[in-house]
Amino acid sequence: MNRGALRILVVDDFKPFRQWVCSKLRKESRFVVAGEAADGLEAIQKAQELTPDLILLDLGLPYMDGIETQRQLCHVLPAAKVLFVSECMDQDIVQLGLLDGAAGYVIKRDVSQDLLPAIDTIFRGVVFVSGRISQTLETASAKLNGS
Repeated sequence: MNRGALRILVVDDFKPFRQWVCSKLRKESRFVVAGEAADGLEAIQKAQELTPDLILLDLGLPYMDGIETQRQLCHVLPAAKVLFVSECMDQDIVQLGLLDGAAGYVIKRDVSQDLLPAIDTIFRGVVFVSGRISQTLETASAKLNGS
């Protein structure tokens, strides 16, 4: 194991997607997949047990949705960063996740191009949002501001 590697917990209820993400991360020597979880409750348990640096978190999870899981993770492991990886493009949900402390938000269909840049960005202290969501948020903000 690379001692300086970023430890990542991958949380998604769809096993083939979770495995694909893990295989993508394992190709990078700077990352270690510390573990996997299939639901919100398991995510909290594994996070406490494994103390990852980063948690890739889906929104649509069994037993406890991603938003509530993130809220609890912030309490049990405040040093870990949460990066949502989800199909959901609802701007209210995205904003809620970011306001609750997520470090970023990646759309699943963009994960092959956005995941690694997102990780790099959030560990520089900058929030990352996939381009499709970013455009949606900017449009909504402009409408609210009367632009």
